[in-house]
Amino acid sequence: MSSKTIVLDHDRVQRKITRIVHQLHEEYHLEESIILVGVAPRGHTLAKRLQGALEQNTGLRAELVELELDKDRPLERPAKLSVDAKVLRDRVVVLVDDVLMSGRTLMHAASFLVQVPLKKLTTVVLVDRRHRAYPIRADIVGLTLSTTVQEHISVEFGKKDTVYLA
Repeated sequence: MSSKTIVLDHDRVQRKITRIVHQLHEEYHLEESIILVGVAPRGHTLAKRLQGALEQNTGLRAELVELELDKDRPLERPAKLSVDAKVLRDRVVVLVDDVLMSGRTLMHAASFLVQVPLKKLTTVVLVDRRHRAYPIRADIVGLTLSTTVQEHISVEFGKKDTVYLA
């Protein structure tokens, strides 16, 4: 029977989100608005939380877009955006996901997004596990956590947001 260890409790997740929001505001305070592209499902949930905190605490407008992609077989099924890709043209885009491990998901998502000329692309993750197999990194990270490849990080968003190590 595998046990789960709490890595981030609800309050710590909220503090990480607040810190990410401040970093985004510092970087993009001169922009009229930015676009948060969340990788479905949990990256989109995190992006939604970031959007609310950005608008409430900084006044920076953030548009929310969902990106669906097959995380296990990203080359077999095309990625889909919840809006027309032309909306991203010449805009600041922030790609958001919950956990970065090998970099495969973030790499394929970024590759899909840059098919449209962007003003700038920034990557954000809540937890970075640092087990890279792909040449991509997160520009803004909530928590960097050294784990073994066999361990699993689980992010649960709900009334109480929690990050577990199993």
